Amino acid sequence: YILPEMFSTGFATQPEGVAEEWQQGTCPSLEWMKSMAVELDAAVAGSVAVMEEDGRYYNRFCFVRPNAECTFYDKHHLFTYGGEHHRYTAGQERVVAEFRGVHFLMQICYDLRFPVFARNRITESGYDYDAIIYIASFPTPRMEAWRTLSAARAIENECFVASVNRTGKDIYCQYSGGSVLWDSFGEKIAECGDAQCVVVAEIDMSELK
Repeated sequence: YILPEMFSTGFATQPEGVAEEWQQGTCPSLEWMKSMAVELDAAVAGSVAVMEEDGRYYNRFCFVRPNAECTFYDKHHLFTYGGEHHRYTAGQERVVAEFRGVHFLMQICYDLRFPVFARNRITESGYDYDAIIYIASFPTPRMEAWRTLSAARAIENECFVASVNRTGKDIYCQYSGGSVLWDSFGEKIAECGDAQCVVVAEIDMSELK
């Protein structure tokens, strides 16, 4: 189950009063995600604005498994055009999460515009991931870029891409969804359109291999 960027608050470049305190490796939204993962017997993924104990803020992607094990990725490419870099600290590590034999590269929003960072790497055991998850708050005026670039990431890396974007509006932007699951040829497996919705789809790992 994949939720958009900062799913519990909406995208906030000013984290004061919005970010959740990260204490002893968790926060309220993460605890809710853990409970949902157990209830659904599935992985639950999405990002949360958090404040570490040292006062630094992060846009943190949480990948939660039903056994409560978690993998975290802190957004590397902060959205400088919107001022995200003024208050948040950029993560430095590229992170791949494994779940039930499938490897997922974790990416957030603006990361989509940096293809080298997402490049599928050859390791001794093969490619280092099978799919990319992009969670985002991509606004309506840039929807064509959202669709084109997410399809391109699937094609150039020969992988599945789940690109999950928010809908609705805030005081700054209108958001038009456009969530799509792409195959490795850049073909749509499933999509949500511009409405708030849930879509369920399957990926064929044997086809990818």
